[in-house]
Amino acid sequence: MKQMRWLYAAILFSLLFTAPLPSVAGDGVAEIRKKAQARLQELHSTAEFPGATVGVVLPDGKSFSVSAGLADVESNTPLKPSDLMPSGSIGKTYVATVMLQLVEEGRARLDDRIERWFGREAWFARLPNAREITLRMLMNHTSGISEHVLMKEFTTKIREDPDKVWTPEELVAYVLDSKPLFPAGQGWSYADTNYILVGMIIERITKNTFYNELGKRVLKPLKLADTHPSASRTLPGVITGYSRPNSPFGFEGRVIVDGKFIINPQMEWTGGGLNSTTEDLARWAKALYEGRVLKRSSLEAMLAGVEAKTGRGDKYGLGVQIRQSEWGVSYGHGGWFPGYLSEMEYFPEHKVAIAVQFNTDFGRRIKKGLRQYIADFARIVLGEPQIKKANATGGD
Repeated sequence: MKQMRWLYAAILFSLLFTAPLPSVAGDGVAEIRKKAQARLQELHSTAEFPGATVGVVLPDGKSFSVSAGLADVESNTPLKPSDLMPSGSIGKTYVATVMLQLVEEGRARLDDRIERWFGREAWFARLPNAREITLRMLMNHTSGISEHVLMKEFTTKIREDPDKVWTPEELVAYVLDSKPLFPAGQGWSYADTNYILVGMIIERITKNTFYNELGKRVLKPLKLADTHPSASRTLPGVITGYSRPNSPFGFEGRVIVDGKFIINPQMEWTGGGLNSTTEDLARWAKALYEGRVLKRSSLEAMLAGVEAKTGRGDKYGLGVQIRQSEWGVSYGHGGWFPGYLSEMEYFPEHKVAIAVQFNTDFGRRIKKGLRQYIADFARIVLGEPQIKKANATGGD
């Protein structure tokens, strides 16, 4: 079994690091961009969402983005590809990366129990599964800790006090004294709360803020100039989103009024906590999953997924969703923030990354899943999946 795991790893990283760049579907970048723009306009015309952007990075690293629809429905302002939106839980991919860099530096180990950092805190014993949880369990959501974000007490508080600046301890407090969902390491349940704890560990190790570490380690080296912290109610360059009826956060319609978010996005922190463009998201995915940010051993650990409850065959690694697509396995993450939906996906067999963002979280108006939108643009870039071509010609 151990030999099989090593064989699998060798094959995987051969694909990631040594495979020749596959060609895209015959057209140059300008022609691919033109087709992507036309397709997005078509999708917008047949659905009811305010606006959307798509970012694409090709095998050779060239990138582009397109947009359709409106950034602001009330003022009839067109949406630009350079407009920023909160990317929701895609932020976890950054948090996991910073944490794995600290592991590379010998400042933490994935199988360290989190008691190492929190054991002296008065609240720690009240955390579900407290003394059994490891860092790895937080990062792959196998800790047994429940999700604080959708608790009624929390959503009520953020509406009642939208200017409140939350400490990580205040966020974690919502799950204290609750029963674990399952024994540590013996189940899977997604929770921002896990990543709030990871963010706290990063700050305790580095004696620095997470956002400062992220800028120094990732954003500046990769020149991701259109990715910024979501740390206050006023966020320059961020367009308004539109929240769906019966939203878990208890409000409907536009989420930025008179230049301010109606809640404080700062509360998301290391559960997400970033605003971006789709082109930056796609560039980030390509850099991360092609090994330009982490050492090979760290990327192996990140991509070693456990069974997740997000779809058939889905797995979750360390801040990464590992899913099957028509073009083979994909790595990436989805994101939701009130008023916005985001999806980022990288196809390692083709070395292409695609991201989409919508300034609404009303799924019925989008008409289909975000990964189906990504598949629309993958067809433009990569052509029809080979398995379909084989079936069409009688192949097996």
